[in-house]
Amino acid sequence: MADSDPQVSEEGRTRYAPAAVEQRWYQYWEEQGLFTPPPDGGSGAPTFAIVIPPPNVTGVLHLGHALNTTWQDILVRWHRMRGDATLWLPGTDHAGISTQQRVEAMLRARGQSKDDLGREEFLREAWAWRAQYGGIILDQLRRLGASVDWSRLRFTLDDGLSLAVRTVFVRLYEEGLIYRGAYMINRCVQCGTALSDIEVEHEDEDGWLWRIRYPEAGGGGAGLEIATTRPETLLGDTALAVHPDDERYQAWIGRRVEVPLVGREVPVLADAFVDPAFGTGVVKVTPAHDPNDYAMGERHSLPRIQVIGEDGRMTAEAGAYAGLPREVARERVLSDLEAAGLLMAKEPLRHAVGHCERCGTVVEPLISVQWFVSMGPLAKPARDAVADGALTLVPDRFAKVYVNWLDNIHDWCISRQLWWGHRIPAYYCGLCGQVTVSVDAPTTLSCGHDARQAHQDEDVLDTWFSSALWPFSTLGWPAEPQGDFDRFYPTQVLSTGYDILFFWVVRMVAQGLHFTGRVPFDTVLLHGLVRDDQGRKMSKSADNGIDPLDVVEEYGADALRLSLVLGAAVGADMRFRRERVEAARHVANKLWNAVRFVRTGIAAAPLVPADPARPADAWILWELDHAVRDTTRALEHFEFGEAARIATDFLWDKLCDWYIEAVKGRLAAADADGAAARWTLYVVMEATLRLLHPFMPFVTEECWQSLPHTGPSIMVAPFPTAEGLERTRAVAGHLAAQSLIRTVRNLRAELGLSPAERAQAVAFAAEAAVAEAWEANRAEIVELARLASLSTTAVDRPHPAIAGVAEGGTVYLPLAGLVDLARERERLEKDRAATQVDLERLARRLNDAGFIAKAPPAVVDDTRRRLGAAQERAARLAERLEELS
Repeated sequence: MADSDPQVSEEGRTRYAPAAVEQRWYQYWEEQGLFTPPPDGGSGAPTFAIVIPPPNVTGVLHLGHALNTTWQDILVRWHRMRGDATLWLPGTDHAGISTQQRVEAMLRARGQSKDDLGREEFLREAWAWRAQYGGIILDQLRRLGASVDWSRLRFTLDDGLSLAVRTVFVRLYEEGLIYRGAYMINRCVQCGTALSDIEVEHEDEDGWLWRIRYPEAGGGGAGLEIATTRPETLLGDTALAVHPDDERYQAWIGRRVEVPLVGREVPVLADAFVDPAFGTGVVKVTPAHDPNDYAMGERHSLPRIQVIGEDGRMTAEAGAYAGLPREVARERVLSDLEAAGLLMAKEPLRHAVGHCERCGTVVEPLISVQWFVSMGPLAKPARDAVADGALTLVPDRFAKVYVNWLDNIHDWCISRQLWWGHRIPAYYCGLCGQVTVSVDAPTTLSCGHDARQAHQDEDVLDTWFSSALWPFSTLGWPAEPQGDFDRFYPTQVLSTGYDILFFWVVRMVAQGLHFTGRVPFDTVLLHGLVRDDQGRKMSKSADNGIDPLDVVEEYGADALRLSLVLGAAVGADMRFRRERVEAARHVANKLWNAVRFVRTGIAAAPLVPADPARPADAWILWELDHAVRDTTRALEHFEFGEAARIATDFLWDKLCDWYIEAVKGRLAAADADGAAARWTLYVVMEATLRLLHPFMPFVTEECWQSLPHTGPSIMVAPFPTAEGLERTRAVAGHLAAQSLIRTVRNLRAELGLSPAERAQAVAFAAEAAVAEAWEANRAEIVELARLASLSTTAVDRPHPAIAGVAEGGTVYLPLAGLVDLARERERLEKDRAATQVDLERLARRLNDAGFIAKAPPAVVDDTRRRLGAAQERAARLAERLEELS
């Protein structure tokens, strides 16, 4: 070990202690600069780049982060070990609404508001808050072992990224793809800002459908009944509407009614949008407060009356209800309708209600002057990228969802009524009102007036606007196109949750294609949600959230990483179970103790390169080659769980449970056989550590550093490569020997023999090659099967004996002197009698027509399974008794 390496763990410990290892090695990796790709010196090495989905500066690590971080780190460590110039670029998102909410809450606790401070002072407070709290989640990523290049840390409000945002805004504006106008938008009255459509979460809620009578104008008749979920908005109604084919209301089309409580006369229209089956078949039309009504108002040139303001209170247009919160106004309107005899009925209704995805407040549709991106021209290339195969979604079932969403995309509202964020680079002339859009503060306005007469737009851009540029703005575009951008763009993989496919992925693809001419990444890898062990979404309200760092403290980062990888499939939700973490910790301990054994074993005599001396040596090298091949293949297809399973199965089943046990007696020998055993054990153990490193970086580094090695870290050691070893005669022979050992072990278990009780074995091979294989592996068979002797040349079958079938033959364990035959016969008879009782009981149940008809199918199937198992046991007991007769 090099002098600069951290001290490896003590020899005497028998359990891996991650707390003593993880921070030390992460600090070492950082100090050695191992996360930073080597400079481009013309080596021609392939590049592999990932940009991290930037967590919000307000965020803390959750299990979804932990899963995605682990997937990305597996890819990054694997490619780094393959010799690729590998960049994993980290950063954080300014999180406009979330951060502003946090800072405003801090100010309220001090008895202040943002308006008390003013914009500039508020922004100073926001930057101070970010400096104090914004890096928490990045430190948490370190605890997970994320091997990101911290020297390239980015923030969405960095100068370089801000330049990219302004550049994109100006170019889109100049191309006519950004425009400003008064349109129906979603507004969060709590956050005080407009929202894009995909920032609104629609949740099914129990509510009411009220039936309200609108009298006919002039008092000529009873009028019409409408059904609505929002009675408070009737104050802004400018029409009623029916379906043109609804025969019930043909005579009403073109007539007029009075809006209750305000007395406004409005027309009754015919519009195909109306669903005759909903409510009464008559709907109220409020163009200023519903997107569908807005569209209907456009078709029929209806006036718009805004009765709810941007603060969620009723406006002056609401008359007597002005100033009331919308919820209070609803109750007041209902009360007044009932007093007027116009509230005819109400019925329960479960319907979708839009909520702000940040704070959960019910969204208010309002007409507002905002900035928009025209998405149609940007959407088509992004759609074609998937359809043409330039961009791959994994799993591919999301491709259809992606394309369908783009086929139905709406223009994107990008302005937000906030102070924290990228301020819109639009400047309004104070003399004529004309707008000038400019990357930098203009010196001359487009109208020709002095720029000193201008004021900048007060709004900021949607956080997702800057996030959409993340893959290329972080690499230096547009200021430094010849540096990282030229070397690492486009990146190779984006790993993210399927829940932000439309928020983020689609927009990155659209902007990347528009401004660079290339997709920003080749593959989008989508993971699902991490749920609790009952399948519920984790949330504060359900009190079922799990802090990943608590799990790391208890089990170690490697155990958490491995449990998440083994439990999750690409694109699917997973259930988090602590038993999986416990099982993963056992893997770390198994590896730790295996390396302790190897370290001691190879120190027993000189360690020198040597060819395999026994079939067991050839077999373990062949199994390693297959494990490397299959792990690599799984990683190439992003099958992380399968890759981890193959690698850990090799460690546990092949290396630890078979080869280490087989080789123990050879390690101290000074002859060629001992040298071969030591060298083979070392080579396989060291390669296994490299195979496991992407999944379990900390324990593998700790173990690798304790073995003979070259290089500063396992992180930059080469990933194992498959050599395509063939299944030689020696390998096949050892597999046959293993089958014989397993068969003998099963027979010993049936007899209840302890490890100390050695049995004699007589084996009969079906062909000569099998007998030769058994003889070639005699030492391993005798030791691992705990035999006193093994005969492969006997002519007669021993009697009494217990028999078992192995690959290529049959083996007998003579019972004389091994067990008390009379007592064994008595035990078997009791067991057979009890089994017969079970058989009869299960058969009666399955012959009962009532049971078959009434019991759940799963119970019937389980009963059939248990009957089959009892029949097999009865047959086996009969054979055993026959063997003793």
